[in-house]
Amino acid sequence: MSTSEAAPSATAITIDDSDATGKAPAAAPAPAAPPPAAAAAPAAPKDRRFPFLLRKTKAAGGGCKRGVACFDFLLRLCAIAATLVAAIMMGTTDETLPFFTQFFQFHANFADLPALTFFVVGNAIAAGYLVLSLPFSLAAMIRPQAIGPRLLLFVLDTVMMELTIAAASSATAIVYLAHNGSSKANWVAICLRFDGFCQSISGAVVASFIAVVFFMVLVIMSALVMRKH
Repeated sequence: MSTSEAAPSATAITIDDSDATGKAPAAAPAPAAPPPAAAAAPAAPKDRRFPFLLRKTKAAGGGCKRGVACFDFLLRLCAIAATLVAAIMMGTTDETLPFFTQFFQFHANFADLPALTFFVVGNAIAAGYLVLSLPFSLAAMIRPQAIGPRLLLFVLDTVMMELTIAAASSATAIVYLAHNGSSKANWVAICLRFDGFCQSISGAVVASFIAVVFFMVLVIMSALVMRKH
């Protein structure tokens, strides 16, 4: 007996590649292109952004320099008075002892000593210079930003300060000898006799050193102003 068996029907099996190899990651979306960078606006200059601050700073600086110029002018007036007093006191120093005859007298005058003569000339020159420097001081007061007048005054003030120091120093040595003498040189102190002469030359030396202090302040002020400029 022949039996015929039907051939089993083929069953199609679909194999998913993703199951065999693993699930592939989802592709990330492409990043969006960044927008073009905007051109940076140029920074405005300071004088346009804060003009009121600059004006205020300039006004403050000008006012400070003008105040220094006013003080400079006043110091020059005081120095004129000091140098004139020193020159006049020394230049008018003259004393004669009264208790000797007219044929034999002791006489003391500043012109008898070259150091005192140099003192009078030096202080007179310094006083004349200070008078001539007043217009330049006024110019520095009116235009405080100008450096030319200030530089000129600085140089000439330094020269006059040195001249005044030299004159006062030379006169100081004579005043010391007049008061104390010198035993080694066998010089006798004359102030025991010429009291008025010694008082006059001593006062002149003190006035001259006061003028030196004024000159020093003027020089220092001018240097500081030019350094800040």
